[in-house]
Amino acid sequence: MTKHLKENERLRKLVESFPKLTVTVLADLVADEFVFGEISRVSREAPVLILKHRDRTILPGGGANAINNLADLGVNVLPVGVVGDDEAGKFLIRAFRRKHIPVSGVFKHKSYTTVTKTRILAGFSHTASQQVVRVDREPAEAPNSHLRRELVLAAREYTRASDALLVSDYGYGAATPALLNLIRQKRGLDKVPVTLDSRHRMLQFSGVTAATPNEAEVEEVLGITIGDNRERLFAAAEQITEEMKLESLLITRGKDGMVIFPRRHKPVDIPIYGSDQVADVTGAGDTVIATFTAALAAGATSEEAAHLATYAGGIVVMKRGTATVSQQELLEALDKAPLVTRVSLS
Repeated sequence: MTKHLKENERLRKLVESFPKLTVTVLADLVADEFVFGEISRVSREAPVLILKHRDRTILPGGGANAINNLADLGVNVLPVGVVGDDEAGKFLIRAFRRKHIPVSGVFKHKSYTTVTKTRILAGFSHTASQQVVRVDREPAEAPNSHLRRELVLAAREYTRASDALLVSDYGYGAATPALLNLIRQKRGLDKVPVTLDSRHRMLQFSGVTAATPNEAEVEEVLGITIGDNRERLFAAAEQITEEMKLESLLITRGKDGMVIFPRRHKPVDIPIYGSDQVADVTGAGDTVIATFTAALAAGATSEEAAHLATYAGGIVVMKRGTATVSQQELLEALDKAPLVTRVSLS
């Protein structure tokens, strides 16, 4: 058996083991709403398009999308988060229940507004719709002290019975550095890998095993511009890895693929899987961290986990809207495509 066949078989076994795993997800839960309209005419009231309403869809977004992806990969997932007593919050709970995801760690509170991102898409009949505007509804305040305490207790209890903890921080207060520190107390995270996806404050987290930022997020937290400068990319990765004491750092780079930086090993450059003519990148980062986390929980090396995340990311960006990748789709991709070429970088 050739080396590549052996490696592919190893990746298959990791994916096939996903249903044996349990992952706790501490997350900012988001509802992604898509409103589709057909362009009718230009308004006489203002220089804007009038859209004839065609359809409306709500999907789990943000941390809820990471949860959804884990479930579709076959992983037993335990979500911990907050929703409001509103339409979007009730939808997220129903969506979890439909996939047999336990919701006892999802706390509903009347004073909280479920984060909802409404995308208005316009197009002509028989043409692809294009997003023209996004409207975000956000809670006026972060979860109160009572809710924060409930989040910590639930996450600590669930993580003790889990193979990994995924933290999905979109900045709404349910997945903060302070909460993770509290969860860690009383041996709450002993020997459990912790993965992080944080939009704006990655460096404020401690006790994290691996993080999966995109290049723009790396630039934001370090106040730099990377562009095509690979030396700057490597220096940024080294700085983040050392400062956060990570075991590995996975940086996604859009059409340029991903680079995995394992601690004490050379970085590995991984080209994209599939076409670079993507349909939609909405929520792709959630798919990447869900797959990467599941693989680490299954015993994968960081490089193996990054390869599986590359396959999953390549599949999901070919789908419209906030989407997921199933365990079967991932297995089929491994069967149909050769292992992505790996290039060790100096």
